[in-house]
Amino acid sequence: MTFLDAYALVALVADEPAAGEVETILRGGEARVVIVNLAEAVDIRRVHGLRADEIRRAIEPLLLGDALSAAVSDEPHAWLAAELRAKHKRTSALSMADCFLLAHALTDSGAIATSDPAIAAVARAEGIDLVPLPDSSGSRP
Repeated sequence: MTFLDAYALVALVADEPAAGEVETILRGGEARVVIVNLAEAVDIRRVHGLRADEIRRAIEPLLLGDALSAAVSDEPHAWLAAELRAKHKRTSALSMADCFLLAHALTDSGAIATSDPAIAAVARAEGIDLVPLPDSSGSRP
């Protein structure tokens, strides 16, 4: 199973360099998105000049067609996300959404697909499998 971070979803919709790799992950049948990362994708879409309805039209069929599963956080995820943020706050600029992504990957034994260097660094430090995606300029974490 592979968890997609918010950028992976935006990259797919905005046809960023990572789009093809994200499509491959989705075709593999084990792709998941943490609900808070879905919300973050809708929020950061404005950086790429996308409208919320464009994101919705692209992502909703994936969720409804089972190419992408939604991961809903619960209390243990919240405790672990807070613990991860506290543990790595001095060395990493992680958002709380990033910490929920990491918490899900740890508890569900999944990999994380990301182009974010901070998420990648903490994933490596925590022993989480990583699928390094290219960012907008083609660089990988």
